[in-house]
Amino acid sequence: MEPAFSYTIDDKAARYEQFIKDFLPYIADEHEEVSILANTTAALRQAFGWFWIGFYLVRNDQLILGPFQGDVACYRIRHGRGVCGTAWAEATTQVVPDVEQFPGHIACSGSSRSEIVVPLIADSKVHGVLDIDSDQLATFDDTDRHYLEILCRHLCEAIY
Repeated sequence: MEPAFSYTIDDKAARYEQFIKDFLPYIADEHEEVSILANTTAALRQAFGWFWIGFYLVRNDQLILGPFQGDVACYRIRHGRGVCGTAWAEATTQVVPDVEQFPGHIACSGSSRSEIVVPLIADSKVHGVLDIDSDQLATFDDTDRHYLEILCRHLCEAIY
């Protein structure tokens, strides 16, 4: 039976809790980075319906585009550039209510209005970032930060 990550739960925290409960067993026996990240983007899109969900992976001195769901995206992002590069450089989650107000924002899509970027940290090293864009302003808040950081910790435990 294929997992279904479509929910009718209105409460954001409860939706995240159900998603994590349902998703973690799905990746429990897998350790391949690309496979896990690809299914994570698909499951998050199914559960939350955001405009763009994807991963950028640290390769040498830049972030490169990894598995994603949504419109075409930027291939490479330099350390410290834009929201993703800042999350990598600072090793902290970036919650951006209005991307137009973020200094140095990289506009891969003109439809993106708000964004959250969570670093994938294992062994005190950033291996990549989870980047989620919304086509609405102020979509993401501390609830999203809290649960997406939990999800990313689990992803790192499975992969790295």
